[in-house]
Amino acid sequence: MNRKLFGTDGVRGVAGEFLTAELALALAQAAARQTAAARPQVLVVRDTRESGEMLQAAVAAGVSAAGGDALLGGVLPTPAAPLLLKRYGFDLAAVLSASHNAYQDNGIKFFAGDGYKLSDEAELQIERELEQHDRAPLGGPDGSFAIGRVRELRGASEDYLRELHTRFSELDLAGLDVLLDCANGATFHVAPEIFRRLGAKVAVIADAPDGRNINAGCGSTHIDVLAERVLAGGHDVGFAFDGDGDRVLAVDRQGQVVDGDELMALAALQLRDSGRLTGDGVVVTVMTNYGFHAAMERAGVAVATTNVGDRYVLEELRARGWVLGGEQSGHLIDMSFNRTGDGVAGALLTLESLAGRDLSERDAMVKLPQRLVNVRVRDRDALEGAREVRQAISAAHDALKGRGRVLVRPSGTEPLVRVMVEAPTDQEAEEVCGQLVELVGRELGQ
Repeated sequence: MNRKLFGTDGVRGVAGEFLTAELALALAQAAARQTAAARPQVLVVRDTRESGEMLQAAVAAGVSAAGGDALLGGVLPTPAAPLLLKRYGFDLAAVLSASHNAYQDNGIKFFAGDGYKLSDEAELQIERELEQHDRAPLGGPDGSFAIGRVRELRGASEDYLRELHTRFSELDLAGLDVLLDCANGATFHVAPEIFRRLGAKVAVIADAPDGRNINAGCGSTHIDVLAERVLAGGHDVGFAFDGDGDRVLAVDRQGQVVDGDELMALAALQLRDSGRLTGDGVVVTVMTNYGFHAAMERAGVAVATTNVGDRYVLEELRARGWVLGGEQSGHLIDMSFNRTGDGVAGALLTLESLAGRDLSERDAMVKLPQRLVNVRVRDRDALEGAREVRQAISAAHDALKGRGRVLVRPSGTEPLVRVMVEAPTDQEAEEVCGQLVELVGRELGQ
């Protein structure tokens, strides 16, 4: 049985239409019933979407109906959840957010008591319970009808800040002029505060959430806004978070965007040099720039590659016992601190890795020119059997071996084939990509 509600990052959809209060209540009740605790203690946190309060109430009701206690942490970044689970010994956390999506969407993702997101099997079991019990009857896992409590968890944001301050206590940001873009999302309070506590001069944009402006022309999905403001304001560095604060991108003083690949390269070398890169390896996805692979090979750092998605990066990190992984989009996972991507911690890790140098002087890797084109096709699964296309991909791969790479893959959600080429020059990347796009369109296009 495949999961119908849960995707790669929880249950997500338009709030009030797909993700209704009734569904949120049922999911929370089923998740709470799955814990081994007789009276599960469940943390509930959310981002700044206007639907967050409604869904928070529904999730709290579901937890209470299952005989558990719901602890409301309020507006907090997603990565605060696993840290608070560990701090308080809670049994489960429910995070209400649709990450980088527009305000109309919202989502629910669960973290188990060990701080990791629920496994595929656990999510499947929740869906089975919803089907078998038609939105799950009242009561706990033993069939009792005890009703739990709902109460505010006071000081939750301060607890998260304390964890960040403890981890980066030796990072002195005195004299650093930093601009933060908080995406009108969950980091709007905690991100500026931790930078100030570490001594930085802090300016902030997109820190006035109104329920509807989350990710709206701001944050890591609109990094050009930050780039313009850093350059115009003469700031030393800028960081942009997404709506739920689990990813970060940077901008140097010259207005150049620094993506997750470059941030990971900086972190990998710093952690290795300080003896903290367990396994001397890093986990990345298939979208990571070839320049990263080349830099890690020169540095003697192993690289493991997964499918796109921080979920898969985390699975590989756990399997290998490594600590560092992430994505080009800005998910940075440092398992020695947290068990999910943490945008604020990622920004601080970047500054720690620079050891006083300016971000514009970074030299951890050299990015290769990249071209990415999405080709609309009749059937994305037909790529596997397209012999002429596969031969052309193989030939292009051989021609770029040791200098670049070719990645042609079907979209996981749309009738598209994504053609990506990285080469030493813009011209070569453009030419090779154009040839493959033309062939894919001719053979598989609509």
